[in-house]
Amino acid sequence: MRKTQSAPSHPLSPQPTFARRRSARGAAYFEAGRGEPLVLIHGVGMRLDAWAPQIAAFEKTHRIVAIDMPGHGESASLPTGSTLEDFVAWFARFLDDIGIETANVAGHSMGALIAGGAAATLGDRIARVAYLNGVYRRDPAAKAAVLSRAASIRTEGVDREGPLQRWFGEDANSVQARELTRSWLGMVDPEGYAVAYNAFAGGDETYADDWRHVRCPALFLTGSRDPNSTPEMAAQMAAMTPDGWARIVEGHRHMVNLTAPDAVNALLAEWLSHGEEAR
Repeated sequence: MRKTQSAPSHPLSPQPTFARRRSARGAAYFEAGRGEPLVLIHGVGMRLDAWAPQIAAFEKTHRIVAIDMPGHGESASLPTGSTLEDFVAWFARFLDDIGIETANVAGHSMGALIAGGAAATLGDRIARVAYLNGVYRRDPAAKAAVLSRAASIRTEGVDREGPLQRWFGEDANSVQARELTRSWLGMVDPEGYAVAYNAFAGGDETYADDWRHVRCPALFLTGSRDPNSTPEMAAQMAAMTPDGWARIVEGHRHMVNLTAPDAVNALLAEWLSHGEEAR
């Protein structure tokens, strides 16, 4: 497990407007660039806009497709009671709908769980998988906490401040990213959020045993200070995966792709070049 020191990142550029397209079954997505497909899946409470630094970096070299997860942004929600497997099946249908046969897939948080499920079940359709700030076999205390948060959504509504406290530190790099994230949480559809969060809360073990069978290059990336998607989880998954490796960005928390975009983009570039020599 290698740790990466991130130099202070420049402030995020003014938030661009991403014009969505619609798939045949109504999933909202943004597409730019040409080349090998790189598909990006965000986490619960977010929207595809959260990938702005990665879209800007990789649209120059890849066909970038960033998705609004079901019930987020402009994508319709899945039915109440949907599980992580249902979100993975939704993702497979999305790839079919936009004509992508094989893709590199990077997911963040809940998006990481979907990406991992795709790598476990879609075989050669997933060329590489990047698992950013994703969970793996939560300990009993963490599992109880996330299940409690999931249960409270329908009675107490969307908690928009708790995630900010867990996801960000008080450093200067986090200020703008925190405010952007606050705005996205303020836009979220409560029902879509509840469906996705319940799938997220129960999904940390769904594909946990499958990493040993994933043959594509697999990057497990998190921040050293992420209290829930911990460096230990990344190391455990990497050790299990035949072509897996962990990278830890020092001093950052859950939204590391926004608070340390230069470091994360460099690690994603390393991941995207992995295996090219064998082609």
